[in-house]
Amino acid sequence: MSVPPSCRRCRHYYITHVPRQPHGCKAYAFKSRSNPAQFVLNSSGRPCLLFAPKK
Repeated sequence: MSVPPSCRRCRHYYITHVPRQPHGCKAYAFKSRSNPAQFVLNSSGRPCLLFAPKK
């Protein structure tokens, strides 16, 4: 299994300030308890295809 990209280095990642779902992804429009890239990998079996590095 491949290692997902670091969401903290992606322009779509954001902190939600929701205690139960602190991580968010604007590209996939969801909030998660865990790293969004790991959530995408576990759900689809594929690494995040929308990773875009921050400028």
